[in-house]
Amino acid sequence: MVFKKGQKGDSFKMIVALDGPAGVGKSTIAKMIASKASLFYVNSGNFYRGITYQSIKKNLTPKDTGEIIKLAKQIKFSIQDDKLFINNEDIEDKLHSDSVDALVAQTSSIVEVRKIVNDAIRKSTLNMDIIVEGRDISTVVFPHADLKVYLDASVETRAERRYNQGTSSLSLEEIIASIKVRDSIDISKPEGSLKISDDALYLDTSDLTIDEVCEKVIRKLISMKE
Repeated sequence: MVFKKGQKGDSFKMIVALDGPAGVGKSTIAKMIASKASLFYVNSGNFYRGITYQSIKKNLTPKDTGEIIKLAKQIKFSIQDDKLFINNEDIEDKLHSDSVDALVAQTSSIVEVRKIVNDAIRKSTLNMDIIVEGRDISTVVFPHADLKVYLDASVETRAERRYNQGTSSLSLEEIIASIKVRDSIDISKPEGSLKISDDALYLDTSDLTIDEVCEKVIRKLISMKE
């Protein structure tokens, strides 16, 4: 399978947009699809997490909107070996702390920050065959994507998956509460809110394995090429 990774100057470009709420397994599934379909994997949420991480380092809070926007404008984003680099530093292992988790939704709600990130995603993936996962990839960032996928699952299922990852110090009940807050923020954002695109392949993953979800997406990709 199936697609050749695009190189600068190629006339063909494949874009797969994968959206869904927090904790639904987008990253794991997108990475697997990227491997199977020879696509570059891009996690849009990590761009926001990178800005949040840098904001925390500078002791900024979500109320410091102007300073966060100024900081975001100064950041140089790049993707190397499927990892996000900020100012040429690999920060992937610093993006999923509880402190970043607690503030990233508020940071990503800042309209100007969303515009900066969307532009950075488009520029850093120019002329590449990609699968991009996030909240508004199919509706805002790449509304003309070749394939749009929306992954969903119950709050309880998503919380249990996050808890079992062992990356959080929170209890299962606290993770459930956190995800509910995150969902509320994501759905009500003034720009880039979490929505299901009308032409998206909708998959409820609550009772599906990762392999089963990937199989459904890959099958759709194959049918597009036939």
